[in-house]
Amino acid sequence: MEHKLFIYNTLTRRKELFKPLQEPNVGMYVCGPTVYGDPHLGHARPSITFDVLFRYLKHLGYKVRYVRNITDVGHLEHDADAGEDKIAKKARLEQLEPMEVAQFYTNRYHDAMRALNVLPPSIEPHATGHIIEQEQLVQEILDNGYAYESNGSVYFDVEKYNKDHKYGKLSGRNLEDVINNSRTLDGVDEKRNQVDFALWKKAQPEHIMRWPSRWSQGFPGWHCECTAMGRKYLGNHFDIHGGGMDLVFPHHECEIAQAVASQGDEMVHYWMHNNMITINGQKMGKSLGNFITLEQFFTGNHKLLDQAYTPMTVRFFILQAHYRGTVDFSNAALQAAEKAYERMMDGWHRLAELKAADASSIKLDDYAARCADAMNDDLNTAQVIATLFDACKVINQVNDGNATLSQEDIDTLKATFQTYLFDVLGVRDDAAGTSEGVNLEPYKKAVDLLLEMRRNAKAAKDWATSDLIRDRLNEAGFDVKDTKDGFEWKVR
Repeated sequence: MEHKLFIYNTLTRRKELFKPLQEPNVGMYVCGPTVYGDPHLGHARPSITFDVLFRYLKHLGYKVRYVRNITDVGHLEHDADAGEDKIAKKARLEQLEPMEVAQFYTNRYHDAMRALNVLPPSIEPHATGHIIEQEQLVQEILDNGYAYESNGSVYFDVEKYNKDHKYGKLSGRNLEDVINNSRTLDGVDEKRNQVDFALWKKAQPEHIMRWPSRWSQGFPGWHCECTAMGRKYLGNHFDIHGGGMDLVFPHHECEIAQAVASQGDEMVHYWMHNNMITINGQKMGKSLGNFITLEQFFTGNHKLLDQAYTPMTVRFFILQAHYRGTVDFSNAALQAAEKAYERMMDGWHRLAELKAADASSIKLDDYAARCADAMNDDLNTAQVIATLFDACKVINQVNDGNATLSQEDIDTLKATFQTYLFDVLGVRDDAAGTSEGVNLEPYKKAVDLLLEMRRNAKAAKDWATSDLIRDRLNEAGFDVKDTKDGFEWKVR
């Protein structure tokens, strides 16, 4: 059956029906990290957002080529065109090779993504591995008259491009006003207008990262890499380009201009952007002292954190909001997400233990259809989670002996959880036989035996022994809950 997947296109500012399954090949490019520091919560949101899209498109039957880049050159300190390369600065301060810095933080990023259960992309190109392609892109733009050389650097001529096409269509900016205002600054540097952006920068003598070109020994501008690598691996036209909302301007706006200026038309059909994660209403940033790395979340080692939070708590926290909405960090919000994740896992574990009746005493909603409708409505992961919690209410009714379900209905619920909670949302069951990489299966019989002893002690009104067993298990990290039919336990 044909799907009805609608996704919000930032370019057209409306939800659009995604292309039919008769065109199964999907090209998706997402801006990855700049690897000069540890990954933080702001990296987690786009990674998880587009991981869910990647998973859902494959679930629908598409063949997806997912490209997520690594920026390891050209991301400068002050803006896109000025200052010291952030990776080169880190290398200079720590007396390392720039690629040593880039590799170290790339590895840290990959470790964090594995912890968050983010699938690896199909291709992960590095900017430094595609200097030739970026030089070719710059030359094409020069040949078409939309760039100029100045003192060994090459700049995009925004004013000329804006006359022939439209610069600002993604962000909605009126560039004519900006261009006119910038004329008062003419002569301040080598640009014709302050809005012009660098395609190639001549390296200063102290600049470590440099490559030969026909213009100078230098390095590509930040915006070039995604246009060049997207075209190399996905072709002149591909389906989806994603990233954080902070990239709409100038990065993605410049990408559109570069594509049109080089090949004559736009490369991307759907532009998708996740919103920001804020802390106390402010954007996360080192200068504000509210910058928290993912490792600090996982260990609790930060002054703003009341406790450590597991990777699945962080993932659940992000998925509980729509990807286009702002998410504000607080310990209370993360603790609520932690409890919600645990309730969801409790429901899943109870479902696995339910005993089937000959017939169901209640009629199940079509939870799978509700989840599909939510995902088709621009990836409404919050509604998927709400639907699965509705299913948990039924599971708890049956577990408490207040309703019955047939084997067919139990199997239907299991399939729905497996598909939408685990396969599509990418939530991982951290209590499924392992904890911190330790296999819990050998301990299961021992814990069950102790709890049987506790139940016998309670039946004999030996409350001291009953309480002792419960308390010692609690000290060892096991949560015990008495139920109508006996007991349940899990590892914290």
